[in-house]
Amino acid sequence: MSIHELTAKSIEGESKKLEAYAGEVLLVVNVASLCGYTPQYKGLEALHRAYKAQGFRVLAFPCNDFGAQEPGAETEIKNFCTARYEVTFELFSKVKAKGEGIHPVFAALTGPEVGDHAGDIRWNFTKFLVDKQGKLLARFEPNIDPMSAEICQAVEKALAGA
Repeated sequence: MSIHELTAKSIEGESKKLEAYAGEVLLVVNVASLCGYTPQYKGLEALHRAYKAQGFRVLAFPCNDFGAQEPGAETEIKNFCTARYEVTFELFSKVKAKGEGIHPVFAALTGPEVGDHAGDIRWNFTKFLVDKQGKLLARFEPNIDPMSAEICQAVEKALAGA
């Protein structure tokens, strides 16, 4: 399944068809404002800015599934991200990233059809690299910095269509 077939709500509450990202490489991340990994917003923004002109986007989905580290409402989350980390990448409404009620985007990115990358998300800031056709290419655990050589090289390879 391509995530381009799915829809998600923006942080402003507007329904957005993910087919709008067809032809772009995406890094889909479950985020939280009160997590030890929250400073990764800075790296996610740097990555977004570094590759945006080449057709790359970061899509962040706030999630309160792990340690209740995203208790705020959408307005609070957006204000926190923009004021503290100057985030310009897209933020979506808060979702469930595991278990009952899992959002379809995360169900598609963690389900058995993704092979070696399948399995429940274990914590905030798990990163999913998605190709231009909406298919999962790679999964990076929370401890992998967004600006790591591992992620940058994977993004560059995906942008090159390799």
